[in-house]
Amino acid sequence: MLLQTSRRGIVFFLLFVVLFALACTLPAASTPNSPPIVDSTKVALEIQATNMALQLTQAALNSQPAAQPTSTPPQPTAQSAAEVQSTPTADIESLIRSANVLVYENTDEYGIGMWIQDALDGMGIKYTQTGSYSGRFMEYLNSGTKYDLIIVGAEAKDRISGEFWDVINTRLTRDKAALIAEIWYLDTESNGPIGKILGGCGIRFRKDYSLADSIYWWDSMHPIFNEPNTVLPLLHYNRYWENQTGDQIRLGGSGDAVMLAGLSAKPSDEGVLATCYDGRVIIQTFSDHDYDQADIIPLWENYIHYTLKNHFLAVQ
Repeated sequence: MLLQTSRRGIVFFLLFVVLFALACTLPAASTPNSPPIVDSTKVALEIQATNMALQLTQAALNSQPAAQPTSTPPQPTAQSAAEVQSTPTADIESLIRSANVLVYENTDEYGIGMWIQDALDGMGIKYTQTGSYSGRFMEYLNSGTKYDLIIVGAEAKDRISGEFWDVINTRLTRDKAALIAEIWYLDTESNGPIGKILGGCGIRFRKDYSLADSIYWWDSMHPIFNEPNTVLPLLHYNRYWENQTGDQIRLGGSGDAVMLAGLSAKPSDEGVLATCYDGRVIIQTFSDHDYDQADIIPLWENYIHYTLKNHFLAVQ
Protein backbone atom coordinates (compact mmCIF):
# COMPACT_ATOMS: atom_id res chain seq x y z
CA MET A 1 0.00 0.00 0.00
CA LEU A 2 2.85 2.41 0.88
CA LEU A 3 4.57 1.59 -2.41
CA GLN A 4 1.48 2.51 -4.47
CA THR A 5 1.12 5.85 -2.59
CA SER A 6 4.78 6.72 -3.26
CA ARG A 7 4.40 6.06 -6.97
CA ARG A 8 1.28 8.27 -7.22
CA GLY A 9 3.14 11.13 -5.52
CA ILE A 10 5.98 10.97 -8.03
CA VAL A 11 3.56 10.95 -10.99
CA PHE A 12 1.59 13.99 -9.69
CA PHE A 13 4.81 15.90 -9.07
CA LEU A 14 6.13 15.33 -12.59
CA LEU A 15 2.79 16.22 -14.18
CA PHE A 16 2.83 19.42 -12.16
CA VAL A 17 6.27 20.22 -13.59
CA VAL A 18 5.01 19.64 -17.16
CA LEU A 19 1.93 21.85 -16.69
CA PHE A 20 4.07 24.57 -15.16
CA ALA A 21 6.43 24.46 -18.14
CA LEU A 22 3.51 24.67 -20.55
CA ALA A 23 2.08 27.60 -18.70
CA CYS A 24 5.34 29.47 -18.92
CA THR A 25 5.58 29.02 -22.70
CA LEU A 26 2.04 30.18 -23.60
CA PRO A 27 1.96 33.44 -25.63
CA ALA A 28 0.59 36.67 -24.19
CA ALA A 29 -3.13 37.22 -24.53
CA SER A 30 -4.13 38.54 -27.98
CA THR A 31 -7.08 40.56 -28.96
CA PRO A 32 -10.22 38.64 -29.72
CA ASN A 33 -10.05 39.30 -33.43
CA SER A 34 -6.32 38.78 -33.92
CA PRO A 35 -5.09 35.43 -35.27
CA PRO A 36 -3.22 33.17 -32.88
CA ILE A 37 0.48 33.54 -32.87
CA VAL A 38 2.23 30.20 -33.30
CA ASP A 39 5.86 29.91 -32.34
CA SER A 40 7.21 26.64 -33.78
CA THR A 41 10.27 26.70 -31.57
CA LYS A 42 8.18 26.89 -28.43
CA VAL A 43 5.90 24.09 -29.59
CA ALA A 44 8.90 21.83 -30.17
CA LEU A 45 10.26 22.64 -26.73
CA GLU A 46 6.89 21.88 -25.15
CA ILE A 47 6.70 18.48 -26.86
CA GLN A 48 10.25 17.69 -25.80
CA ALA A 49 9.50 18.67 -22.21
CA THR A 50 6.38 16.48 -22.17
CA ASN A 51 8.28 13.48 -23.48
CA MET A 52 11.02 14.03 -20.95
CA ALA A 53 8.51 14.20 -18.13
CA LEU A 54 6.90 10.96 -19.23
CA GLN A 55 10.30 9.27 -19.43
CA LEU A 56 11.21 10.50 -15.96
CA THR A 57 7.91 9.21 -14.63
CA GLN A 58 8.48 5.74 -16.12
CA ALA A 59 12.04 5.69 -14.81
CA ALA A 60 10.86 6.61 -11.33
CA LEU A 61 8.30 3.81 -11.40
CA ASN A 62 10.86 1.28 -12.61
CA SER A 63 13.33 2.26 -9.90
CA GLN A 64 10.95 1.27 -7.08
CA PRO A 65 11.65 -2.19 -5.48
CA ALA A 66 9.22 -4.98 -6.26
CA ALA A 67 6.61 -5.72 -3.65
CA GLN A 68 7.64 -8.46 -1.23
CA PRO A 69 5.29 -11.33 -0.31
CA THR A 70 3.58 -10.90 3.01
CA SER A 71 3.35 -14.62 3.84
CA THR A 72 5.68 -16.02 6.53
CA PRO A 73 8.41 -18.26 5.05
CA PRO A 74 8.19 -21.91 6.12
CA GLN A 75 10.21 -22.79 9.19
CA PRO A 76 12.63 -25.76 9.14
CA THR A 77 11.14 -28.83 10.75
CA ALA A 78 12.85 -30.33 13.79
CA GLN A 79 14.83 -33.50 13.18
CA SER A 80 13.12 -36.55 14.61
CA ALA A 81 14.48 -38.07 17.82
CA ALA A 82 14.96 -41.39 16.05
CA GLU A 83 17.28 -39.78 13.48
CA VAL A 84 19.30 -38.01 16.16
CA GLN A 85 19.65 -40.97 18.50
CA SER A 86 20.01 -43.80 15.99
CA THR A 87 23.09 -45.94 16.48
CA PRO A 88 24.76 -47.08 13.24
CA THR A 89 25.48 -50.78 12.94
CA ALA A 90 29.16 -49.93 12.60
CA ASP A 91 29.17 -48.53 16.16
CA ILE A 92 27.70 -51.76 17.59
CA GLU A 93 30.28 -53.82 15.72
CA SER A 94 33.03 -51.66 17.15
CA LEU A 95 31.67 -52.15 20.68
CA ILE A 96 31.53 -55.91 20.14
CA ARG A 97 35.20 -56.00 19.11
CA SER A 98 36.18 -54.03 22.21
CA ALA A 99 34.02 -56.02 24.65
CA ASN A 100 35.29 -57.31 27.99
CA VAL A 101 34.58 -61.03 28.34
CA LEU A 102 35.07 -63.46 31.25
CA VAL A 103 35.36 -67.15 30.35
CA TYR A 104 35.22 -70.36 32.35
CA GLU A 105 36.04 -73.25 29.98
CA ASN A 106 36.88 -76.53 31.68
CA THR A 107 38.04 -78.70 28.76
CA ASP A 108 41.66 -77.60 29.30
CA GLU A 109 42.51 -80.61 31.48
CA TYR A 110 41.21 -83.05 28.86
CA GLY A 111 43.41 -81.74 26.07
CA ILE A 112 40.55 -81.89 23.58
CA GLY A 113 40.61 -78.24 22.54
CA MET A 114 39.34 -74.94 23.91
CA TRP A 115 36.76 -74.23 21.24
CA ILE A 116 35.14 -71.26 23.00
CA GLN A 117 38.56 -69.64 23.30
CA ASP A 118 39.18 -70.38 19.61
CA ALA A 119 35.96 -68.59 18.70
CA LEU A 120 36.93 -65.49 20.68
CA ASP A 121 40.40 -65.49 19.12
CA GLY A 122 38.89 -65.74 15.66
CA MET A 123 36.70 -62.71 16.36
CA GLY A 124 39.57 -60.66 17.78
CA ILE A 125 37.79 -60.09 21.10
CA LYS A 126 39.79 -59.75 24.30
CA TYR A 127 38.85 -62.00 27.20
CA THR A 128 39.91 -63.29 30.59
CA GLN A 129 40.17 -67.10 30.53
CA THR A 130 40.20 -69.01 33.81
CA GLY A 131 40.21 -72.49 32.30
CA SER A 132 38.86 -75.06 34.76
CA TYR A 133 39.93 -73.03 37.82
CA SER A 134 36.54 -72.30 39.33
CA GLY A 135 38.04 -70.48 42.33
CA ARG A 136 39.71 -67.99 40.04
CA PHE A 137 36.47 -67.64 38.10
CA MET A 138 34.68 -66.70 41.32
CA GLU A 139 37.37 -64.13 42.15
CA TYR A 140 36.76 -62.37 38.85
CA LEU A 141 33.00 -62.53 39.31
CA ASN A 142 33.33 -60.89 42.74
CA SER A 143 35.72 -58.20 41.52
CA GLY A 144 34.69 -54.67 40.66
CA THR A 145 35.39 -55.23 36.97
CA LYS A 146 32.39 -54.98 34.71
CA TYR A 147 32.07 -57.70 32.09
CA ASP A 148 29.99 -57.31 28.97
CA LEU A 149 29.72 -61.09 28.55
CA ILE A 150 30.14 -64.01 30.96
CA ILE A 151 30.67 -67.45 29.45
CA VAL A 152 30.25 -70.67 31.42
CA GLY A 153 31.62 -73.54 29.32
CA ALA A 154 31.00 -76.32 31.83
CA GLU A 155 31.17 -79.14 29.29
CA ALA A 156 33.58 -81.38 31.22
CA LYS A 157 32.54 -83.00 34.45
CA ASP A 158 33.60 -80.19 36.76
CA ARG A 159 30.63 -78.05 37.68
CA ILE A 160 29.78 -74.42 38.21
CA SER A 161 27.02 -74.60 40.78
CA GLY A 162 25.39 -73.05 43.84
CA GLU A 163 26.52 -69.55 44.73
CA PHE A 164 28.21 -69.02 41.36
CA TRP A 165 24.78 -68.60 39.82
CA ASP A 166 23.76 -66.10 42.50
CA VAL A 167 26.69 -63.88 41.56
CA ILE A 168 26.08 -64.37 37.83
CA ASN A 169 22.40 -63.54 38.29
CA THR A 170 23.37 -60.28 40.00
CA ARG A 171 25.60 -59.38 37.08
CA LEU A 172 22.84 -60.30 34.68
CA THR A 173 20.20 -58.11 36.31
CA ARG A 174 22.29 -55.26 37.74
CA ASP A 175 24.78 -54.74 34.91
CA LYS A 176 22.66 -56.14 32.07
CA ALA A 177 25.60 -58.39 31.29
CA ALA A 178 25.26 -61.04 28.61
CA LEU A 179 25.53 -64.73 29.49
CA ILE A 180 26.22 -67.90 27.49
CA ALA A 181 25.98 -71.10 29.52
CA GLU A 182 26.87 -74.56 28.24
CA ILE A 183 25.60 -76.84 30.95
CA TRP A 184 24.77 -80.56 30.93
CA TYR A 185 23.70 -81.10 34.56
CA LEU A 186 20.46 -79.18 35.05
CA ASP A 187 18.93 -82.31 36.56
CA THR A 188 20.95 -81.61 39.75
CA GLU A 189 20.98 -77.78 39.58
CA SER A 190 17.60 -76.60 38.32
CA ASN A 191 16.09 -76.31 41.82
CA GLY A 192 19.07 -74.38 43.17
CA PRO A 193 20.30 -70.81 42.53
CA ILE A 194 20.40 -71.31 38.77
CA GLY A 195 16.63 -71.67 39.00
CA LYS A 196 16.38 -67.86 39.31
CA ILE A 197 18.06 -67.47 35.93
CA LEU A 198 16.01 -70.25 34.33
CA GLY A 199 12.75 -68.79 35.67
CA GLY A 200 13.65 -65.31 34.48
CA CYS A 201 14.55 -66.82 31.14
CA GLY A 202 11.32 -68.75 30.76
CA ILE A 203 12.61 -72.32 30.52
CA ARG A 204 12.51 -75.44 32.70
CA PHE A 205 14.47 -78.64 32.95
CA ARG A 206 12.63 -81.60 31.42
CA LYS A 207 14.99 -84.57 31.61
CA ASP A 208 18.56 -85.55 30.91
CA TYR A 209 19.82 -87.74 28.09
CA SER A 210 22.93 -89.89 27.93
CA LEU A 211 24.22 -89.98 24.36
CA ALA A 212 24.49 -87.31 21.69
CA ASP A 213 22.02 -87.34 18.84
CA SER A 214 21.17 -85.16 15.83
CA ILE A 215 20.17 -81.60 16.69
CA TYR A 216 17.64 -79.78 14.50
CA TRP A 217 17.16 -76.03 14.11
CA TRP A 218 13.62 -74.98 14.96
CA ASP A 219 14.06 -71.46 13.59
CA SER A 220 16.65 -71.70 10.84
CA MET A 221 16.31 -67.98 9.99
CA HIS A 222 17.26 -66.81 13.48
CA PRO A 223 20.43 -64.64 13.71
CA ILE A 224 22.05 -67.21 16.00
CA PHE A 225 22.33 -69.51 12.99
CA ASN A 226 23.15 -66.81 10.41
CA GLU A 227 25.19 -63.91 11.83
CA PRO A 228 28.03 -63.62 11.16
CA ASN A 229 28.19 -67.26 10.01
CA THR A 230 25.66 -69.55 8.40
CA VAL A 231 25.63 -72.74 10.48
CA LEU A 232 23.74 -75.86 9.43
CA PRO A 233 21.92 -78.14 11.91
CA LEU A 234 24.15 -80.51 13.86
CA LEU A 235 22.85 -83.67 12.25
CA HIS A 236 26.22 -85.43 12.34
CA TYR A 237 27.77 -86.25 15.70
CA ASN A 238 30.86 -87.93 17.17
CA ARG A 239 30.00 -89.21 20.62
CA TYR A 240 32.91 -88.13 22.79
CA TRP A 241 31.00 -88.33 26.08
CA GLU A 242 29.84 -91.82 26.98
CA ASN A 243 27.09 -90.70 29.34
CA GLN A 244 25.42 -87.60 30.78
CA THR A 245 25.99 -85.69 27.56
CA GLY A 246 23.17 -83.18 28.10
CA ASP A 247 19.66 -82.22 29.17
CA GLN A 248 16.34 -81.52 27.57
CA ILE A 249 14.58 -78.22 28.33
CA ARG A 250 11.13 -76.83 27.63
CA LEU A 251 9.32 -73.52 27.90
CA GLY A 252 8.11 -72.55 31.38
CA GLY A 253 8.29 -69.53 33.65
CA SER A 254 7.78 -65.81 33.17
CA GLY A 255 10.60 -65.02 30.74
CA ASP A 256 10.73 -64.33 27.02
CA ALA A 257 12.51 -67.55 26.07
CA VAL A 258 12.63 -68.67 22.45
CA MET A 259 13.41 -72.34 21.85
CA LEU A 260 15.79 -72.55 18.91
CA ALA A 261 16.86 -76.18 18.54
CA GLY A 262 16.13 -79.65 19.84
CA LEU A 263 16.43 -83.39 19.43
CA SER A 264 13.23 -83.61 17.38
CA ALA A 265 12.77 -82.37 13.83
CA LYS A 266 9.92 -80.06 14.89
CA PRO A 267 9.45 -77.92 18.03
CA SER A 268 8.65 -80.03 21.08
CA ASP A 269 9.62 -80.45 24.73
CA GLU A 270 13.00 -81.89 23.67
CA GLY A 271 14.78 -78.54 23.44
CA VAL A 272 18.53 -78.14 23.86
CA LEU A 273 19.08 -74.47 22.93
CA ALA A 274 17.22 -71.32 24.01
CA THR A 275 17.71 -67.56 24.11
CA CYS A 276 16.05 -65.08 26.49
CA TYR A 277 16.48 -61.84 28.46
CA ASP A 278 15.95 -59.86 25.24
CA GLY A 279 18.64 -61.87 23.52
CA ARG A 280 21.33 -61.30 26.14
CA VAL A 281 21.29 -64.91 27.36
CA ILE A 282 21.83 -68.24 25.60
CA ILE A 283 21.38 -71.58 27.36
CA GLN A 284 22.90 -74.62 25.61
CA THR A 285 22.34 -78.07 27.14
CA PHE A 286 24.27 -80.27 24.69
CA SER A 287 28.05 -80.86 24.72
CA ASP A 288 30.26 -79.22 22.10
CA HIS A 289 32.76 -82.04 21.65
CA ASP A 290 30.08 -84.49 20.58
CA TYR A 291 29.94 -82.58 17.27
CA ASP A 292 32.37 -81.36 14.62
CA GLN A 293 34.74 -78.57 15.53
CA ALA A 294 34.17 -76.98 12.11
CA ASP A 295 30.50 -76.52 13.02
CA ILE A 296 30.81 -75.67 16.71
CA ILE A 297 33.33 -72.79 16.52
CA PRO A 298 31.27 -70.77 13.96
CA LEU A 299 28.19 -71.44 16.08
CA TRP A 300 29.93 -70.02 19.14
CA GLU A 301 31.02 -66.97 17.15
CA ASN A 302 27.34 -66.41 16.39
CA TYR A 303 26.44 -66.86 20.09
CA ILE A 304 29.02 -64.28 21.11
CA HIS A 305 28.03 -61.77 18.42
CA TYR A 306 24.30 -62.10 19.18
CA THR A 307 24.49 -61.75 22.97
CA LEU A 308 26.99 -58.88 22.89
CA LYS A 309 24.93 -57.01 20.34
CA ASN A 310 21.85 -57.24 22.53
CA HIS A 311 23.87 -56.35 25.64
CA PHE A 312 25.11 -53.11 24.10
CA LEU A 313 21.65 -52.24 22.83
CA ALA A 314 20.35 -52.74 26.38
CA VAL A 315 22.93 -50.57 28.14
CA GLN A 316 22.84 -47.62 25.71
